[in-house]
Amino acid sequence: MDSGSAESFAEMGTLGIEEEFYVVDERGRPTSGTDELVYQRDPPELLDGRLDHELFKCVIETQTPKIERLANAREHLISVRNALVDHAEAGGFRIAAAGLHPGAKWRELEHAEKERYRAQLDRIRYPQHRNTTAGLHVHVGVDDADKAVWIANEIRWYIPVMLALSANSPYWNGFDTGLRSARAKIFEALPNTGMPTCFDSYEDFAAFEKTMLRSESIADRGELWYDVRPHTGLGTVEVRTPDGQADPDRVMAFVEYTHALVEDLAARYEDSADPWSAHRSGRRPEDGDPAYRHRRELLDENKWRAMRYGHDAEFIRRDRDGVVSLGEVVDRECERLGVSGIRDIYDGESGATRQRRIHDEEGVAALYESLVLRRE
Repeated sequence: MDSGSAESFAEMGTLGIEEEFYVVDERGRPTSGTDELVYQRDPPELLDGRLDHELFKCVIETQTPKIERLANAREHLISVRNALVDHAEAGGFRIAAAGLHPGAKWRELEHAEKERYRAQLDRIRYPQHRNTTAGLHVHVGVDDADKAVWIANEIRWYIPVMLALSANSPYWNGFDTGLRSARAKIFEALPNTGMPTCFDSYEDFAAFEKTMLRSESIADRGELWYDVRPHTGLGTVEVRTPDGQADPDRVMAFVEYTHALVEDLAARYEDSADPWSAHRSGRRPEDGDPAYRHRRELLDENKWRAMRYGHDAEFIRRDRDGVVSLGEVVDRECERLGVSGIRDIYDGESGATRQRRIHDEEGVAALYESLVLRRE
């Protein structure tokens, strides 16, 4: 039974970045390429052991090495991306990034042969058959298991903020969905996805994970696909909510913000005499409380607002007293955490708006081309 361990949580502040991309042809259309890129040709040394594929043969995943310091993250990110672009071009392919590729029509695309995915297709059926999604996952190391679960509980309110800023998937299966992040809604159709509940301790989370494994609800702990989770194998808090991004500066904005959030929450946990009090009591927070007992229903509403409205979203406040705009949250977060990347994203054109503008002004071919990665 592939469950993790509290001992995995041993380092604070390390980073790992996982990105899912689309393998595309010379015209930027998704194509089956992962058999060749993952199995039939040796990847560059940097990608050895850090290159895999997803459910469809047109979706490929990269992982950075463990990054010790935030200051080194961009260098690692660019190196991995460049290696992937070179590897793909050597085989006659290109690489594109978005939460959903507007040209990915799931009925026309091949599923991977890997036994893990074949078992998922057989068990989950239609929701998995159409899952052409691609996202960004950010891992931040945490040096205590209970602290990691507490941070994952608390970070849930910020998940819709990240989704709204990252929204980059208005098109799915060839049509405009009216959403800013259709990827989030498509992915939520799978089991064990979306906004997780609040756990009362590492023991509580580990018991849940083991129950899911023992009951064969999941084949491995990697099938707990929630928007944020304590990763019991790597010893990290993993944020999984952003849409895929072609621009590495946008990726780094989410890496910077996630890292700052985890570090800030870790400090709040350590400074509190009883950080779990609000989680366990179920009461509304009072001044000085380090934590909130967030109702998942309200968090789900905020996530819906993010996927529907993107940069124009307003969220139910953490204290449930009215709403707050995404811009107000960005201002507050940049000031209190000393970050700037999410401000640059908010001030610029959103990914969803950009895709629609290019589609309307220049056509589908230009839209596909706009998603292709360039070597840095």
